[in-house]
Amino acid sequence: MATQLEYVKLAQTLPEKLLKFFARYPPVVRSVASLHDGPTSVATSTNTSTADPNANHAESTSQTTIAPSDSPNPFKPHKHPETGRWHDPVYSLRRQADLVKLARANGVEELLPYTIKGSGEGTKRREEHGLRVKGTGVGQRVKGKAWERTMKSRLEKRKQAMLDMPALVQQWKQLGHGRGWKKFPK
Repeated sequence: MATQLEYVKLAQTLPEKLLKFFARYPPVVRSVASLHDGPTSVATSTNTSTADPNANHAESTSQTTIAPSDSPNPFKPHKHPETGRWHDPVYSLRRQADLVKLARANGVEELLPYTIKGSGEGTKRREEHGLRVKGTGVGQRVKGKAWERTMKSRLEKRKQAMLDMPALVQQWKQLGHGRGWKKFPK
């Protein structure tokens, strides 16, 4: 486990873009114990007095639970808890890719929140879904262009015509160089 001093030295070497990101969205460092504890509780006090806000009257305390990560993932869209409307991600896919590349170059990629631009995500999706190109599955053919689909039959016809050429030349000569010739090309 790295000490505070090592973290400070690491932070001094990071580019400004990563520093701003981590200042706004600090990495959630979870220990094994904190994962099993569940949400933490925080006591909040409210003054029930209406006459003087600075008076020391009886204060009531209420327990509120806070989830381990208060802020949503800035790389994913999220639903507003009160209005129910969806909000776009804070960082676009292009900006996510830039941040991931910077973090990977500086060795802090594992501190970023989950993103589909992370290393290993592309290969994982490729393994799950395959190429997703029509015709690349077992027993399938790619449609292709019309000239690509008919090329095989055209090449076979051309090959057969070349094999029959000596007999065709012989027939041409027997008929008198074109008199009564019925096999003109169309």
